[in-house]
Amino acid sequence: MAQPEEIGIKVYTSPKYEPSSSTQQPALPETGSLSGGRKRRAVANGVQKTISKTSMLVNFLPTGTLLTFEMALPSIYGKGHCSSVSIVMMNVLMGICTLSCFFFHFTDSFRGPDGKVYYGFVTPSGLSLFNPAGVAVPQDDRYKVGFNDFVHAVMSVMVFVAIAFSDHRVTDCLFPGHAKEMDEVMQSFPLMVGIVCSGLFLIFPTTRSGVGLLPA
Repeated sequence: MAQPEEIGIKVYTSPKYEPSSSTQQPALPETGSLSGGRKRRAVANGVQKTISKTSMLVNFLPTGTLLTFEMALPSIYGKGHCSSVSIVMMNVLMGICTLSCFFFHFTDSFRGPDGKVYYGFVTPSGLSLFNPAGVAVPQDDRYKVGFNDFVHAVMSVMVFVAIAFSDHRVTDCLFPGHAKEMDEVMQSFPLMVGIVCSGLFLIFPTTRSGVGLLPA
C-alpha cells in the first residue's frame, strides 16, 4: 500500500531591514550657518533701508550737481587704478559738487510780468538777480536770507557726502587700504544722515525754488 505524499507548507518571512552604517543620513544644517544666514539677511535689509532713505533725500540735492558727479566719476576712476592725478581730480570734483550743494540753497526765483523765470541769490536786503534786465524785483521778506537757508545748505552737503561715500569708487581712491573700515562705517552713516536730515528738513521747511531745486 503506497504511503500518501506529505504536503508541506513553508512560511517565508521577509528579512528585517537593518540600516547599514555606510548609509548616509541627510546632513542637517549647522547652527552656525543658520545664524550666518540670518546675519546676512539682516545686513541686506539694512542696506535696503539705507538706499531707501538716501533715495528720498536726493530730492533735497540740486539735480545738476548729482548728475554731474555721476557723469564725471567714471572717467576719473578709470579702470580701478587711482593715481595721484586721479586722487586730485576726485578731490576737486567732490569740492565743486559740495560747494554747489551749499550755494544753490541760497538761490531763489520768481516769475516776471513777461512770463519768464528769473533766478538770483538771496541776500539780507533781498533777491539779487543774476541778470536783472530791468525787471522789478519783488521786495517780499521770503526773498531775504534766513537761518533756514543755512540749515538746508549744511544738510544738503551732508546728504551729498553720504551718497558720494556710498560709492566704492570714491572710498577706494580717497581712503585706499581701508575698504573694510569704510564698509562698516557706510552701513550706518547714510541711515544716520537720513534720519537727522529728514527731521531737520521737517522742522525748518523752505519755500525756495532756486537753481536745480524742486519747487516747494
